Formats: sequence, C-alpha cells, structure tokens
Amino acid sequence: MSSHHIVRDDQEPALIIANGASCNPELLGQLLEWSPLVIVLDSAMDRVLELGIKVDVLLGDFDRGFDPNYYKEKQYPLEIVHTPDQNKTDLEKAFDYLVERKIPAVNVVWATGKRADHTITNITNITRYRDLIKIVVLDDHSKVFLLPKKFEKWYPANTPLSLIPIGHVTGIHSENLFYPLVNDTLTIGYRTGSSNHVKKDGLVVIEHDQGDLLLMECWD
Repeated sequence: MSSHHIVRDDQEPALIIANGASCNPELLGQLLEWSPLVIVLDSAMDRVLELGIKVDVLLGDFDRGFDPNYYKEKQYPLEIVHTPDQNKTDLEKAFDYLVERKIPAVNVVWATGKRADHTITNITNITRYRDLIKIVVLDDHSKVFLLPKKFEKWYPANTPLSLIPIGHVTGIHSENLFYPLVNDTLTIGYRTGSSNHVKKDGLVVIEHDQGDLLLMECWD
C-alpha cells in the first residue's frame, strides 16, 4: 500500500476510512491515489497504520482510553480532531468536519460489514447531507450514493442496480431498467427497488418527485 496519496486538486473527493469490514487493497489503493485528504476514525487507526497509509486527520471521541497523541510521531504532520458529541456517530462527525472545510465530495470505505446496525446507520445517514456534500460509500460489492431528482448515467447491459428508498419516495420513473418504474412509489420496509438491472448498453435515467432515494451499483 502506498505510504502516501497523490494530490491532484481540491475537487477530488476526500477519503474517510471507518471501522467496518476491510475492502480489497486494490480498491483502497485506487481511492487513495487521488484523495487530497485522508480522514481515519479513531477505532480504525491501528488497522490503517498496519497498511502503511499516510493519514492527514485522526478524528473521533477518543473514548475507552484512546490516546491520539501516540500517533503524532508515527504520522507527522497529523491533525487530531476531538469530537466528543455522543449524539452523532464518528462518521457523521467526519462529514461535519468536511462540510466545515467546504470540501465538496467524499468517498467512504470500511463503513459496511461487521455490525448490521452500523452498516444501516452509515448508509441511511448520508441523506442528511444531501445539500452539503456528495457522499459515496464503497465496499468490495457495491457503491451507494444519494440520487438527485434526475439522474443519468451510462451503464453496460445487465449491470445490477438497486433503488433503496429512505422512508417514502414518490413519482419514480426509470428508463433502460429491466423492471421499469412508471410513477412508482417505494417505501422502506414495504416495497423497494432491489435487484433490478440495466436492460441494454446505454444511458439509464432515474427520476423521482419526493423523498430520498439511494442507488446501489452492485458488482458481486
């Protein structure tokens, strides 16, 4: 693993490394290559150091006797951000930190797997940041992000796509999906748009009127 990342410009997404299941080193390396800023949540710091990754920001509530100063020499220069607020997860506090720095986008890894409660919370909470920062959550099997009211992207035929409503989403229309949606409504826990796929090579269009709709690109 690279000892440091290459910086292209401030428009490239930052990278947050949480403390869920590890992803493939190749995926992590690709994300690190162009990330101008790498933030690690305190609970993952030792795992990250073992991979030889250069960390820019160590962030967390530093509970359970965690000593952030221990890492200063190992990762100089290292910004230490203490976020003791127990009403938010450390991942949410990392998003808040990036919003305050006016960074427009972030990729997140190690945020899924392990505990189901953490996975569900990490994925659904990105809706709270719709107008503040673009968030993409990645692991070895999928890429998840919040859709705008109209989304267009080219995909190869048979690419698995799942639409995940956060709450109640209305007025959903799609083009070039095998199971089309025409003025449909999806509601978490009742009806979702999981396990759909692209009908043919070309542009996929997904629109919705109201609500928060996640798209999961799957490749497993």
